[in-house]
Amino acid sequence: RRSADLSERLRLGIAVIHGEAQDAESDMVDGRHSPPTIKPVSSIHPTLELPMLIPKEKPPITVVGDVGGRIAIIVDDIIDDVASFLAAADTLKERGAYKIFVMATHGILSSDAPRLLEESAIDEVVVTNTIPHEIQKLQCPKIKTVDISMILSEAIRRIHNGESMSYLFRNIGVDD
Repeated sequence: RRSADLSERLRLGIAVIHGEAQDAESDMVDGRHSPPTIKPVSSIHPTLELPMLIPKEKPPITVVGDVGGRIAIIVDDIIDDVASFLAAADTLKERGAYKIFVMATHGILSSDAPRLLEESAIDEVVVTNTIPHEIQKLQCPKIKTVDISMILSEAIRRIHNGESMSYLFRNIGVDD
């Protein structure tokens, strides 16, 4: 609902992507189980009985709204393993989006993420400089960086001095 409210205020159409790509094998390979793997109960205690833990299923990707002939912007807090971003971009491209941008606060971009992004339907990836990623930028020219060091330092200074943070939201422009 927040997305719809924001799109109305900006007078923009919006499509929302729910869920993520279903690829349980990749989760098993890189160790991100949900819930984590545990030893058999009998190896912990011979008479202890625990309920069986079943991994959560990931919902399939669903696009709500029309992206045909439009620019799509995928926003997230962290971009590390890019599989879900690539799947979302492919879905958006299939639905007719003509440009796809990804924006994330923290660009970890591990392993072969730069190569996968370079070969993908994503046109540009914008991340902040909260994490160094110069090597990744050399591997993928689609990665762009927004320097937020001045805003962070001003926020820290304001918090330390007990000053209002609302100034940052009202008075810091795109060029700052």
